[in-house]
Amino acid sequence: MRSVDGRPPFSVEFLPPRDAVAEERLWRALRQFEQLRPAFASVTYGAGGSTSDRTVRVTGRIAEETTLLPLAHLTAVGHSVADLRAMIGAYADRGITNILALRGDPPGDPLGPWIPRSDGLTYAEQLVRLVKELGSFHVGVACVPQGHHRSPNLADDTRHLADKLRAGADYSITQVFFDPEDYLRLRDRLAAHDPEQGAKPIIPEIMPITSMRTVAKMAELSGSPMPTPLVERLERAAGDDPEANRAAVRAAGIEIATELCERLIAEGVPGLHFITMNFARATREVLTNLGYTVELPAQPAALPLNVAEPVSAR
Repeated sequence: MRSVDGRPPFSVEFLPPRDAVAEERLWRALRQFEQLRPAFASVTYGAGGSTSDRTVRVTGRIAEETTLLPLAHLTAVGHSVADLRAMIGAYADRGITNILALRGDPPGDPLGPWIPRSDGLTYAEQLVRLVKELGSFHVGVACVPQGHHRSPNLADDTRHLADKLRAGADYSITQVFFDPEDYLRLRDRLAAHDPEQGAKPIIPEIMPITSMRTVAKMAELSGSPMPTPLVERLERAAGDDPEANRAAVRAAGIEIATELCERLIAEGVPGLHFITMNFARATREVLTNLGYTVELPAQPAALPLNVAEPVSAR
């Protein structure tokens, strides 16, 4: 994918498939994106770390069978330190050296109480240190522009992000947001709190809304509802019958995502990271709206991920 007029590179995120049909859809989307050469492709964990085996397997296949650079998700929730060491080793054995280190949400209820395992880890900062101890990995962490729902205030939330970066993380990827001011305020807060960590890239995560069901789901998962003006915009498109007006809702969602990206590009973001839900069409439409071309260079533009030498987890 070629950047146009200074536009940043993009990356894509996939879900581990639940069955054979979902796996076929995932690989169809992966192959479509492979033609556009995103900077990297990541595969998430299920809630509570429930899909770790599938995540490792799919990420390994991306590394071995495609030209895409894989970013492996790794969450502390539900795992002992021994489990985590084994998964880090499994990634290393597949030649995967880029890891997104996450604490993760409690199983069952993402907004429920966090109860750490006695033989596990409590904080993402600890997971970053563990990954860094086990090899030459390039590590990212997550951040929440509106502030994590478990943080008592934004200052405390910013401190925790700085701690994760100081532990050895090289960059952060945001949770989904829809107000660009939330991203910009996060960037400013981190730079003011710790200029050294504030200099590290913060990659915004974008999710094109394609149905009204997605609006409610995003609020449930993030703990932060969409801005009221955007919800009203989608509701106007939906009218009295969201199912009958699905195309109008989808078109409004693509416009909203495009406008958000345009503002972020103008503010100099280091990249755009798209949640694809294992479909290529919506993200491709947003990229087309932004003026990206499909005239492919020999190599993708670089995000703050690298391809390190193969490592062996100690």
